[in-house]
Amino acid sequence: MIAIGGGGFIPARILRTFLKRANNKNIPIQAIGLSLYEDLGSYNLSTDDSPAIIGTQVIKTQWLHFGPSHATTSPLLGKNILIVDEVDDTRTTLAYAVQELSKDIEEEKRKFLQENPGCIVPETKFAVFVLHNKKKEKRMEFPDPSIIEEGRYYAARETPDRWLVYPWEANDIEEHTKKSLIQEQEELQ
Repeated sequence: MIAIGGGGFIPARILRTFLKRANNKNIPIQAIGLSLYEDLGSYNLSTDDSPAIIGTQVIKTQWLHFGPSHATTSPLLGKNILIVDEVDDTRTTLAYAVQELSKDIEEEKRKFLQENPGCIVPETKFAVFVLHNKKKEKRMEFPDPSIIEEGRYYAARETPDRWLVYPWEANDIEEHTKKSLIQEQEELQ
C-alpha cells in the first residue's frame, strides 16, 4: 500500500486495519509526497481560511527509498500496489503517482532481466482507493487504463464538486463540526 501524503495517510492506516487477515503480517504502508497546490509558502493555516489554489504541476516532495536492509532489489515488481489518497478531484496527483511508480517498475524490470536473463518478469498491478471521488471531468486519466477497465478503482463515496475538509485537517474539531453542519444545511435548502 502506498499512501499519498498527507491526505492519504489516515485513510491508508484505517484501510490496513480492515484489510488485515488473521495470522498474516500487517500490510506495509509506504509513503510518497506529492503536492498540486500553487504558492504553498504563502498559505498561512492559522490566518487564511480560504482554500489553497489548485495548481497544474505536481511537485514530488517525498518518494520511495528502499534501503540496503530491504529484502529484495525489486520491491515493486510482481506486487499488487494499492495507492491511497483522500480525494480524487482532478485526478492529476493520482495519475502522476501511477506514472512515476510505473517508471520505477520499468527500471526494476530492466535490472531484473539483467540479473535473470530469459526469466519471465513478474507482473505488477495498480489499484487506487480514495475516500471521495468528485463527480466531474478529470484533467488526467490513469496511464494504466486497466485500473478503471478491470475495476481496480475504488471510491468510498461519489460527491459533487465541492471543497472537502476532513476532520484530521482541522485545528479545532468542534469548529470543523459546526462548519460541516452548516454546509449540510445549506445543501438541503
